[in-house]
Amino acid sequence: MQKITLVTGNKAKLINTKNKLEPFGIEVDNIKMETIEIQADTAEEVAAYSAKYASDKLQKNILKIDSGLYVDALNGFPGPYTHYCEDTIGNKGLLKMLRGEKNRRAEFREALAYCEYGKDPVVFSSITKGTIALRESGKYGWSWDFIFIPDGQKVTLGHFDDKPRFDLWDDSAYIELGKYLQNKKD
Repeated sequence: MQKITLVTGNKAKLINTKNKLEPFGIEVDNIKMETIEIQADTAEEVAAYSAKYASDKLQKNILKIDSGLYVDALNGFPGPYTHYCEDTIGNKGLLKMLRGEKNRRAEFREALAYCEYGKDPVVFSSITKGTIALRESGKYGWSWDFIFIPDGQKVTLGHFDDKPRFDLWDDSAYIELGKYLQNKKD
């Protein structure tokens, strides 16, 4: 079984990544470490830089995940600044910014950057489309789960326990990464 190290302190990211990659014969272990998060226009750029940094520092193959909430009416904000936005204004602040706004379309982008030691990272992306709710609701998950309604649903992600919530996210990046890693070992 092929093995990669996910750099994160987020247990939900670890569980989800294991669930998505193990069917491809990829074992995922974990290390929590601080990485440099550059200011950039996309989650892909941030993930790639962090993956390369961690791979060089640890001298091993690394997977780093970065994500962002991109709101149409806010010209893609908070985008790559999602974590900062969460820490400062949170859901209530974002909802306040959208007060009176009819266009509540948004997408949640997830960038998976895989970096083999000594090489440049390869990035795979997923996009989950949806809308921003008028108010927070739900009791499961964290952060934007309480205001993001994925397409095809009538309630926020906060209304779904871990397994069904994870199944609502676009997992195309995990599938592409799984196939990429399978082809590398063949």
